Amino acid sequence: MSAATSRPRLVVGITGASGAIYGVRLLDRARALGVETHLVVTSAGVLNVHHEMGLGRAELEARADHHHSPGEVGACIASGSFSTEAMVIAPCSMKTLAAVAHGFGDNLLSRAADVTLKERRRLVLMVRETPFNLAHLRNMVAATEMGAIVFPPLPAFYHRPQSIDELVDETVERVLQISGIGQASPKAWAGL
Repeated sequence: MSAATSRPRLVVGITGASGAIYGVRLLDRARALGVETHLVVTSAGVLNVHHEMGLGRAELEARADHHHSPGEVGACIASGSFSTEAMVIAPCSMKTLAAVAHGFGDNLLSRAADVTLKERRRLVLMVRETPFNLAHLRNMVAATEMGAIVFPPLPAFYHRPQSIDELVDETVERVLQISGIGQASPKAWAGL
């Protein structure tokens, strides 16, 4: 938990890749768990959230405790002195993956990711693009070698989900768990 608050802090990035529902559900679930969220959404992310979910920027930003513009490179989340549990980029475009993999912190989203890595905190990248080309794969390897967790939102089926919502929610629980949010409760495999 952060030093200034008893609530865990989570940075959430949303890019223009398909899968906006993951970022939105992540914000909603984090709020339900009492996690303080800091949102950065790219302009393509805003467009995609509107296209896929019918939400405008204000509706999206209202789901977070704090929101920051990608151009706001002086925001608190751009500094390692601002303590957080983790950062999740959900969904993570291949452009953002490349920026993270090569340390190209030209906006707040990629800068916050770079800070997360340099501070040895958890960075979870929910990459969304298939099939992968060699550049995508190499960027995933580079990000992993730097300490990021590449987490494509591939659903599990052992809990026999009955809807897309159940698939998304279970993935979000796993992402919160791997981000170090102790209150997360994904369904565990009980064995055969």
